[in-house]
Amino acid sequence: MAQLYILNGMVPEPVADLEAWVAWIETADRRVAETCIGGAAITVRTTFLGLSLGAPDADPPLLFETLVAGGPLQNAQVRYGTWNEAQAGHVVMVERVRLALRHEGRKT
Repeated sequence: MAQLYILNGMVPEPVADLEAWVAWIETADRRVAETCIGGAAITVRTTFLGLSLGAPDADPPLLFETLVAGGPLQNAQVRYGTWNEAQAGHVVMVERVRLALRHEGRKT
């Protein structure tokens, strides 16, 4: 089974108890950042996943993900190991989406 994590502030901490993890994941605000572009037609969302979906030996484990919904980069995703990397990566992805829209001749 994958290692489970919760956030203590902005720091991931491993948790061994599945029930405690489920209770936390169902109620926690796991959002790092969210940006709507083009009148909300495109959403870039960065969240804490609560478990590592990357390589099992990743150090740190990849616990955060930026995902694009809509637009030319639909389903683009990047994973990160820390909150700070996720915040910075979110900004980069927003700029990638805006650049792709400009390339298509659309307003951002």
